[in-house]
Amino acid sequence: MSTFMSAFATLVERFADLLQPLFHASAAAAAIVLFTALVRLLVHPLSRAAARGQRARAALQPQVARLREKHGKDREKFQKELMELHAEEKVSPLSGCLPSLLQMPAFFLLYHLFSSSTIGGDANALLGHELFAAPLGGRWADALGEGGPLGPAGLVYLVLFAVVAAVATFNYVRTKRMTAAATPAGGDGEQIPGLASIGRLMPFLSFFTLFTVAVVPLAAALYVVTSTTWSAVERAVLYRDMPGAAPTAAALV
Repeated sequence: MSTFMSAFATLVERFADLLQPLFHASAAAAAIVLFTALVRLLVHPLSRAAARGQRARAALQPQVARLREKHGKDREKFQKELMELHAEEKVSPLSGCLPSLLQMPAFFLLYHLFSSSTIGGDANALLGHELFAAPLGGRWADALGEGGPLGPAGLVYLVLFAVVAAVATFNYVRTKRMTAAATPAGGDGEQIPGLASIGRLMPFLSFFTLFTVAVVPLAAALYVVTSTTWSAVERAVLYRDMPGAAPTAAALV
């Protein structure tokens, strides 16, 4: 593990060296953004596959409606036949979770790297890097203690919080709109046991990112902010032709 962390630290340092002429003292922060973009590019094929799966599930809605009408209040029979329909059509209702799950190791890798004072027995030189005035190994609590929310480091966090809040609001509105468009009239939206609870929670998940940004090292927070913003743009493009993806005229007024 120590050898692996040393290799990863060296990779981040090399990225920072390449970006130093453009970003100067914030080159390591730019390297983390670049690393995040590379991770997202690697999982992008899975995101495209998840979008195809979403379209396939949308195409099955007429058959789902017929199953619901056929079985009436026999919920157990409806769910059994619905799962058989998904299996027959090779559609997974949870396929959209895979891209997010595969990114978790990269996040924890950055978290561990910028939480460790030593790497491979040597002092962790990456902790000396900053994003403007905020140390990449520091946390929001450190920024508050050193200069308050409007201090040099605190302002960096305020910008990150503003970006996360804007992305979270965009995701909330868009997810609620798509969920409403995909839920059949008179249905409760629970096609798979427990899926409705997940569906109700999904629009709020982006807001939990605010808490994550506040408590993890700044380097890991940069990963989260970059990845969350990428996800919002990516989903807007990949799901642009899905019902409810585009705002209605009423929503624009």
